[in-house]
Amino acid sequence: MIWNYLKLTWRNLYKNKAFSVINIVGLAIGMASAMLILLWIQNEVSYDQFHEKKDRIYEAWNRSEFSGKLQSWNTTPKVLARTLEKDFPEVEMAVRADWQRSVLAVVGEKRLKIKGNIVDSMFLNMFSFPLVKGNIDQALKAPYGIVVTETLAKKLFGEEEPMGKNILIDNKDNFTVTGVIKDLPNNTRFKFEALVPWAYLRKLGEDDQNWGNNSTRTYVLLKQNASVQSINQKLKTFKKRYDPDEPNWQMFLYPSSRWRLYSSFEKEVETGGLIEFVRMFAIIAAFILLIACINFMNLSTARSEKRAKEVGIRKVVGANRQSLISQFLGESIVLAIISGLVALLIVQLSLPAFNTLTDKQLTIESQNPVFWLLFAGFILLTGIIAGSYPAFYLSSFMPVKVLKGTFQKTKALVTPRKILVTLQFTFAIVLIICTIIVKEQIDHARNRDTGYVKNNLLYHFLTGDIEKNYPLIKNELLSSGAVTSVTKTSAPITEGWSDSWGFQWEGKDPNDKTDFDRYCADEGLIKTTGLQMLKGRDFDLRSYPTDSTGMIINESAAKVMGFKDPIGKIVKDNGIDWHIVGVIKDFILQSPYNPTKPMIIEGAKGWFNVVHFKLNEKNATARNIDKIEAILKKYNPSNPVELNFVDEQYEAKFKSEQRTGTLAALFAGLTIFISCLGLFGLAAYMAETRTKEIGVRKVLGASVTGIATLLSKEFIKLVLVSFVIAAPIAWFAMHQWLAKYPYRVSIQWWIFLVTVIIAIGIAIITVSFHAVRAAMSNPVKSLRTE
Repeated sequence: MIWNYLKLTWRNLYKNKAFSVINIVGLAIGMASAMLILLWIQNEVSYDQFHEKKDRIYEAWNRSEFSGKLQSWNTTPKVLARTLEKDFPEVEMAVRADWQRSVLAVVGEKRLKIKGNIVDSMFLNMFSFPLVKGNIDQALKAPYGIVVTETLAKKLFGEEEPMGKNILIDNKDNFTVTGVIKDLPNNTRFKFEALVPWAYLRKLGEDDQNWGNNSTRTYVLLKQNASVQSINQKLKTFKKRYDPDEPNWQMFLYPSSRWRLYSSFEKEVETGGLIEFVRMFAIIAAFILLIACINFMNLSTARSEKRAKEVGIRKVVGANRQSLISQFLGESIVLAIISGLVALLIVQLSLPAFNTLTDKQLTIESQNPVFWLLFAGFILLTGIIAGSYPAFYLSSFMPVKVLKGTFQKTKALVTPRKILVTLQFTFAIVLIICTIIVKEQIDHARNRDTGYVKNNLLYHFLTGDIEKNYPLIKNELLSSGAVTSVTKTSAPITEGWSDSWGFQWEGKDPNDKTDFDRYCADEGLIKTTGLQMLKGRDFDLRSYPTDSTGMIINESAAKVMGFKDPIGKIVKDNGIDWHIVGVIKDFILQSPYNPTKPMIIEGAKGWFNVVHFKLNEKNATARNIDKIEAILKKYNPSNPVELNFVDEQYEAKFKSEQRTGTLAALFAGLTIFISCLGLFGLAAYMAETRTKEIGVRKVLGASVTGIATLLSKEFIKLVLVSFVIAAPIAWFAMHQWLAKYPYRVSIQWWIFLVTVIIAIGIAIITVSFHAVRAAMSNPVKSLRTE
């Protein structure tokens, strides 16, 4: 019997080639889209879930009120880990991981920039990054030991044995390879290529015990059956014992299962994070697959009368409805299998581009039997969903009416198809509106005045001997004509690496907890970056030697401090009396989507990590860069030159939102394409059922345009109904999405107008083929066949 079903299925597919191809293509694209999204979701939800002790691993977080708002963050004092082990018997171990650093690794003639972390000796005992060489208990003990990944070991040593070999880091210290670990999976927050023991930091005297210096991440492994709720209750007052100056500062432990997806807090409650995108794209995947299934339903039922006689004869010779349902469901599953194989090919071919778009390394685990089981289940589910309505509909035909020729379609049979097409276009219109609003939000933030001049502004980190030779480098660069100005800063002008609330000034409210961005710069800051000076002047050490303790503040800071005339006022920080020499207009240091914060810029007695260059616009950019590279190479021969363009770094701030917008546009396009296939099928159905009516109208003098308009009008109504349903849904969804951005675009009426015009245009183009063909058909032939 199964063999007969297969033969019947193949015969029907072959007889209706055009509709079979449309069905397969539509279903395959829908399945491929859903599979790509599911691969992305699986990657996101599996982040750091491969660690054997994941259920007992937590991260220490801080919580306190600043600028009138309760904030949470995950940087902690270096002293915290040992204190937690001492004060909490529930803690099995606590390890620290300092911020990832980019360092120069040198082995012989090989020079590589690598990513490294400084970690506690028990780091590999807590996290499951397996050692392939070395002893897990000894690898991170010696101050000058280093653990490298397999890939880095091959890059540096080729096929040689890496254990015991030396690596020169930043042309300063020699480290001995004490371990080799497997390459890190892509679904982890850790991105290091090398690990250096915490003992090295201690050797440098940087393992400070200051409770006010929140500069590292602390991870905690709890003992079996320990209650994290009980520990978190104790942690509410824990820090007050060691830092009485901050009585309201609380700490809490956050589980590893929530690090990736739940990273946003409002007061003491999680408010989302990446989980919002996971949910959104899960809904998109479900709807795209549903739309593809709806197409199958519509196209199958549109051709139903072609099979009405078959159903009638089979019922007359004894086939019951159950066997007919089984046959039609079987046909849809066979078609789903073909579509699934095509979808798998589409996914395989499109994965490289999709990985580039999503910044992932997704793969199909074809060697894993679980994948094929899930894939088979996915195909079966798709086949059943797609084939259920056609199977029940076709099997319901009455044999007497069919064989007598009195079988006719009724409005009750047409209405479900129209509802399904309406649902398709509703989802497509929602995605179109959302795509436009995402683009508007990105453009809104991108067009915001940065407060400085991005163009022709470059920076380079103070690696190797650059800081030591900075005066020589600066003079030679200015003399070369390649640059017009140079300045040292604590961070790139596009980033804020430090903030603080402990500044003191005359008249400060004792309860003031304003959080300031902290920045450092030497002379030439204003000229180099183009920041706008409102009062006072730039740093000028030649004319004013005391500017080494000078300070520039932004207008928001001036308002917070309440100075009518800030120039000359004293602000205390880290035991230094800084005197204000200038006030600048607010500029965007961090996110262009958020308001600017109060900011202080400390002078030459601050710390420095970066040098900025303003290119000479009279020369060709390439020529300027060649000169800069030559001078940097001259004074810093052991390190590679790595210039960064500020405008490119600023543009990178929009990467996440651009990715969301691009994905929304991609899936909106696919949804529209699949929906158009559904409209195409329904148009064919409508034209076929109204053959006699069209013939009569033509005999009575109706024009081709009039008949085409008559047929197209039905579909325009469906699109308008879809728009009425979709518009409030899209408005609500995007209103919620925009709410997380303090600096955001308003949702304009024209977006909805453009969307409905696009949707109607797409519908008209899709159905015009069948509408025009039906209108141009010979009425004599139409009436004769009827």
